[in-house]
Amino acid sequence: MDELHRLNQGARAKAWWSDFKNDVSNAYLAYVGFEAGASEIRQFQPLAIPGLLQTQAYAESLAHAEHDPDALDSLVKLRLMRQETLRQRSTPPREIFVLDEAVVRRHVGVRRDRTIMPTQLRHMVSVAERSEQINIRIVPFSVGSHIGMLRGAFTLLKFDSGLGELLHIECGDLHETVTGEDPRISDVHADFKAILEEALSPAESLSFITDVADGMR
Repeated sequence: MDELHRLNQGARAKAWWSDFKNDVSNAYLAYVGFEAGASEIRQFQPLAIPGLLQTQAYAESLAHAEHDPDALDSLVKLRLMRQETLRQRSTPPREIFVLDEAVVRRHVGVRRDRTIMPTQLRHMVSVAERSEQINIRIVPFSVGSHIGMLRGAFTLLKFDSGLGELLHIECGDLHETVTGEDPRISDVHADFKAILEEALSPAESLSFITDVADGMR
């Protein structure tokens, strides 16, 4: 077992996220432990707003569709606490999110409340504008196909103190964490770089998101 896993196991025994051990999978909880100590978070999402950017209403809408209603409150609380604890750290991590245009176009929550999605989009813009540590990029439909369509959602975590990097792959309720010398980490590095090259600039991306929000009135 490598150093990252040893640190994660020790942290889980005493950290705030251990309160959710009866509500979410061990694999997801292990990822939360790794995320809490990361110095940089890079994530690509082709379908949904990243959990670290979600509003409560958006998170509830997704949870209603994906999970047992009995676990909904805990899942939403966990997502919001992840955001809060990361950004209250003395040295918050750098967060880079690359989203396919489909993520911001899909009107999540429209059957409950038409304001959920435009509010979510404006929240993302506000979060990125308030913090130099948070960067949001959009891959527009106009670029056509791109490697992210085949790769699917993933997160790369970087750590200080010479620790190795980590790859987290998520597909619905299935979570896989990859560490060490696994070649998938370098493969995804290359894919993330390629996806970034297709994305709009940070300023263009925030303007794009705002325009989409305005169109959802």
